[in-house]
Amino acid sequence: MTLEAHDGVRAEPPEAVAWWQRGAIYQIYPRSFNDSDGDGVGDLRGIEQRLGHIASLGAEAIWLSPIYPSPMADFGYDVADYTGVDQLFGSLEDFDRLVAACHARGLKVVLDWVPSHTSDQHPWFVESRRSRESPKRDWYVWRDGDGDGPPNDWISAFPAIGGAWSFDAPTGQWYLHSFTPQQPDLNWDNPEVEAAMHDVLRFWLERGVDGFRLDAITKFAKDPELRSNAGADRSHDQDWPTVHDRLASIRRLVDAYPDRMLVGEVYLFETARLAAYVGAGQLHMAHNFVAAQLPWEAAAFRRAIEEFDAEARDAWPAWFLGNHDMPRPASRFGPHAARAALLLLYALRGTPFVYQGEELGLPDAVIPPERVVDVDGRDPSRAPVPWTPGPGHGFTGGEPWLPFVDGADELSAERQAADPRSTLSFTRRLAALRAGTRELQDGAQRLLDAAPGVLAWTRGERILAAVNFTGSPAPLPETGRLLLSTDPGRADGAAVLGPNEAVLLLRSGSR
Repeated sequence: MTLEAHDGVRAEPPEAVAWWQRGAIYQIYPRSFNDSDGDGVGDLRGIEQRLGHIASLGAEAIWLSPIYPSPMADFGYDVADYTGVDQLFGSLEDFDRLVAACHARGLKVVLDWVPSHTSDQHPWFVESRRSRESPKRDWYVWRDGDGDGPPNDWISAFPAIGGAWSFDAPTGQWYLHSFTPQQPDLNWDNPEVEAAMHDVLRFWLERGVDGFRLDAITKFAKDPELRSNAGADRSHDQDWPTVHDRLASIRRLVDAYPDRMLVGEVYLFETARLAAYVGAGQLHMAHNFVAAQLPWEAAAFRRAIEEFDAEARDAWPAWFLGNHDMPRPASRFGPHAARAALLLLYALRGTPFVYQGEELGLPDAVIPPERVVDVDGRDPSRAPVPWTPGPGHGFTGGEPWLPFVDGADELSAERQAADPRSTLSFTRRLAALRAGTRELQDGAQRLLDAAPGVLAWTRGERILAAVNFTGSPAPLPETGRLLLSTDPGRADGAAVLGPNEAVLLLRSGSR
């Protein structure tokens, strides 16, 4: 059986491909997506109100950044209760309703899971710090100091925090926190911790969650001897070999539920180490930070693609260029690259992860000093989504928790939906093309020789993708029938890529 697809390209039914391979996974940062109650902060009911927009992008799933009860020292990544919903976002009933609404539209739901640390207000830690004899003392990493200082030289992932240890005067010991002092690290060397966290996964799986994004997953396995990083040939505070046994146990648990998925935030910059996280019995996918941090250069992306293919071999890539922790592509690379970056994500072999607002080409917002709230400078990429022109931009009836981007009226989803030449219209066509073209889902990939500054590759036998990373015209390695271009005015059959242009072509001789 074959299907008629976009622009006459024919494809096999996409049902033969796993849902997490077919199309994009759309990341929602709930605080900034849509506010249903006018308090200036997005919420679960607000997400439900905008599911039509997400469905119009052809997304396969939404990924929700943390929604758990939290003091919000790190905006939800400091979890005070793993089996609840913060009242800022709604309730468990609202969550169940959102899952049902997503499933009714054919959307899967991926939940952020934070396994490496909790909030210092989580009942586990409150009990742990009560005394050295507490039954939960060993649920966290407590140690005596080295003289008058901390136990070792480990530092926080946030430069503004400094050292990764805080002294607790009542019990006279130091506790480890890989992020803020309000986020004490769990001790996964304690089997009771592992069992409790497995129960958390089961809780959400039973509620219909289709997958998990594992936050800071390299941090939940550390050198139990807490040896110094100074002069060491590897980090002792993360990516310890025990990580893989722990991931294997999680994978077995999740595989007991049909059609579920695990993707990890593997914040490593060596492809060989990244590859170990997507080996047999590990994660289904791992976010590729090697590629995500690259400069906008064809040669750099080619090397990253080749390295992943060589090191991870049959593993399935997870491509992204922006998220809630990073500057947006439109600001990092320039507005001219926003559409080309989307085509790159959707056309490479692998799953595209798209952060809310990338489909609109949103840049980072300018945050006045008095509005800064994040300890690590990540506010600009977390500005609320503008849905409509006018006050509140359809996001809120109140004062938004962060200011909107400049030019929010013109960048709003409503304005762009009415403009066939907009970035939103381009993204919808791109997603529809992938959804209807089997080669763009799981077709083989081959990199082509191309002009300097051009990255070109084929998917299957019929599809050619090319991205011009330069501001000058460049020849295409092949010609073919135009399927899609970042330039709405491109003429079919042109043998040259325009400056900063990206295209998908049906190769000559294909049908």
